[in-house]
Amino acid sequence: MIINVSWKNVWRSKQRSVIIMTAITLGIFAGLFLIAFSKGMTEQRISSSLKTEVSHIQIHNEGYLENNDFNLYIENIDSLSKLLETDHRVQGFSKRIVINSLASTAETGAGVKITGVNPEIETFVTDLNTKVIEGQYFNGVKRKPIVIGQKLAKKLKAKVRSKIVLQLQDTAGQTFPAAFRVVGIYKTTNTAFDEMNVFVRNTDIYNLCGLNASNAHEISIFLNDRDEVNNLDMELERKFPDLEINTWEEGNIMLGYLNDAMDQYMIIFILIILFALYFGIANTMLMAILERRKEIGMLMAIGMKKFKVFRMIMYETIFLSLVGAILGIILGILSVYYFGKKGLDLSIWGTGLEAYGYDPIIYLSLDTGYIIQVVLWVVFTGVLASLLPAWKALRLNPCEALRTD
Repeated sequence: MIINVSWKNVWRSKQRSVIIMTAITLGIFAGLFLIAFSKGMTEQRISSSLKTEVSHIQIHNEGYLENNDFNLYIENIDSLSKLLETDHRVQGFSKRIVINSLASTAETGAGVKITGVNPEIETFVTDLNTKVIEGQYFNGVKRKPIVIGQKLAKKLKAKVRSKIVLQLQDTAGQTFPAAFRVVGIYKTTNTAFDEMNVFVRNTDIYNLCGLNASNAHEISIFLNDRDEVNNLDMELERKFPDLEINTWEEGNIMLGYLNDAMDQYMIIFILIILFALYFGIANTMLMAILERRKEIGMLMAIGMKKFKVFRMIMYETIFLSLVGAILGIILGILSVYYFGKKGLDLSIWGTGLEAYGYDPIIYLSLDTGYIIQVVLWVVFTGVLASLLPAWKALRLNPCEALRTD
């Protein structure tokens, strides 16, 4: 009976109930959409960076990351290579030579990070070969080819087949120039990465710098499943204690921060929305109580227990919250599904987004767990918002309430 009466009471003032339900619907919809947008944007940034820039795990010689000393390379990587080749969790790994140096053309010069790679093996670790927009990926130039970013190409005023001189270093500490020919120009969603990184064949670096195939400054590992990163990291640290082994979160502070901060941002977004909903619901129910003072006083006068009055007010509040929440969740799910498939085009701000490594097309993403949490939080907010109006109703004196006009 109490539940039935409470549901009917909700619709006694249809206009007010519809307004508060609409407010709840829009609030929940906006919250879910914002969560899905932020999550999709962050996930795309992390996935893109892992596949193009940092990989899941990176291995260096101890002390190399602190001072980038050319001679701090891993001398014998055969045992590590054999282990990674037989590990089913590893999609691919790349042995790289890394040199921080200068690149120059006849026009100008710029500081760059030179990465010597095996182009065929690198395709299992990064997707750089799919980012080439001019020329080809290490095809078309036989002697000392180089792949550079579009941003750097504009800075150096270089084109495909242009000559670029790199300042290299050998194991004796001597620096010397070496001419390379541009074979391809790539473009990623991170213009800062494009401006800084150039790629050459590691065999060319070996020949010029006095290294061999068993030497590497960096070993990048890409896994089939990101969830296995920490497990493999701990195993490698245990088997190779002399090497510095970092996961992508440890190696790239910004990406690690984005990943760790996402859940905190989501909680803050939802709390702000629920905080606003709380006062809207509580204010609406207080108005309803004040309008129905005489009615509630009569119910108490004829013997209705205060606990039942309390339940009636609480049920009314929960009904308002649930109806609005369900509608908001339906709208949120539909919008997330649509923009998750089609993508939200932010190309108008593409240049600014790419400067921070974000793709201008955002594909919304939302876990079922977030939806369940939102439903529970909305119900909790409704119950909490009902306490003040219900307490106000319980304090009514039946005799005084009956005399209310």
